[in-house]
Amino acid sequence: MRGGVIAGTPRARHLVERALTLIGAPSPFEHGDPNVSLQQTTAESDRAVTVETVPHLDLPPFGRFFLPGPTEVRPEVLDAMVKPVIGHRGPDMNALMGGLETGLSYLFRTDRPVYVSTSSATGMMEAAITNLSRRRVLCLVCGAFSERFHTIAADTGHAADRMDVEWGEPNLPERVAGKLAEANGRYDLVTIVHSETSTGVLNPIAAIAEVVGEFDDVLLAVDGVTSVGGAPLLFDEWKLDFVVTGSQKALALPPGLALAVASERALERARQIEDRGYYFDLLKFEKNTVKGQTPNTPAVSLFYALAFQLDRIRKEGLEARWDRHVNMAERTWVWVDEMSARSGEPFRVLSPAGYRSPTVTAVTMPDGFDGSQVVAALRERGYTIGNGYGKLKGRAIRIGHMGDHTMQELEDLLEQITEVMLG
Repeated sequence: MRGGVIAGTPRARHLVERALTLIGAPSPFEHGDPNVSLQQTTAESDRAVTVETVPHLDLPPFGRFFLPGPTEVRPEVLDAMVKPVIGHRGPDMNALMGGLETGLSYLFRTDRPVYVSTSSATGMMEAAITNLSRRRVLCLVCGAFSERFHTIAADTGHAADRMDVEWGEPNLPERVAGKLAEANGRYDLVTIVHSETSTGVLNPIAAIAEVVGEFDDVLLAVDGVTSVGGAPLLFDEWKLDFVVTGSQKALALPPGLALAVASERALERARQIEDRGYYFDLLKFEKNTVKGQTPNTPAVSLFYALAFQLDRIRKEGLEARWDRHVNMAERTWVWVDEMSARSGEPFRVLSPAGYRSPTVTAVTMPDGFDGSQVVAALRERGYTIGNGYGKLKGRAIRIGHMGDHTMQELEDLLEQITEVMLG
């Protein structure tokens, strides 16, 4: 059990006892519990009590949770959230936001302000639709999560068309160029996912952005939920218009924050649209972010964790982080080939070579193997991976080799999966 510290006024002991009573636990103060000590300290004229007790839960060993989101969060990142709440319209919040902006600019490779929304990334995907399209949206669909843009457009009353490829295949720039050319001004926004979490496909965003950029009135919105922080995504260099990611994927933070960047072209488009919505109005995010604030009440504790993790990412180096993800992905792909050779069964990586995500791999199961059973068996061993998603449920497994995982942790997981499937 990991100990913790509660500091405050003399009411601290009462509050601890009250909290333990509510969950049916005995007071640690009653019989001189050796795990508890009271230390009287004086700070200026105030008298404080420091109580060492056990406010934290036991955490399982790190390195066994390989869902493709949410990903595992390191204990020290969780600990970073244990700070006092601050007013979100005061100088403390200005300072926190100012510190975040440096790390976020580094993360997105941009000089533009980076918005932090207390929401899931889906909220900022909705912002892309409601703020950036006046006419019709072209949604490039290659799996369940790229399909979400089209669903949002339909649910918010925005005209949209789909351009689908088979699950496991990428969206290619030549097809996008052909579609936009024949549409003759029909579309003013293209949406795409960078790393498709349901299939493990990595779309060629830089090449697609170059194609879309040839059409003056067309913007490009990118779902970078499982790519930002785990794969190269260069907002300024690739001349992207809008990118969104979530805290709970390659950034290895708790769920609850969406991070987004909008180009000047995107903001100019938003100014032309009156019904942008309220919560996800990009002009409000822009106005508040440059002032070191947020347009809505922020989840301050998550902001603390974000600041801590951005510092960790800078210390590792973003390029080194990308390389670590590629190395884990390549090891997973080799392992799939090893499984096929050893078993004589056609295990395979769903996405084609050259278009594989460095953060998540979908592995299709041969006849006689059930992905759901593999997931359940691993859970009994203390490991977590993802089942196939949507129409791939039971027919595939998904390994989220992203965030703060290491090669050794991945090797341990692959050994467990091998034992489960081959004995």
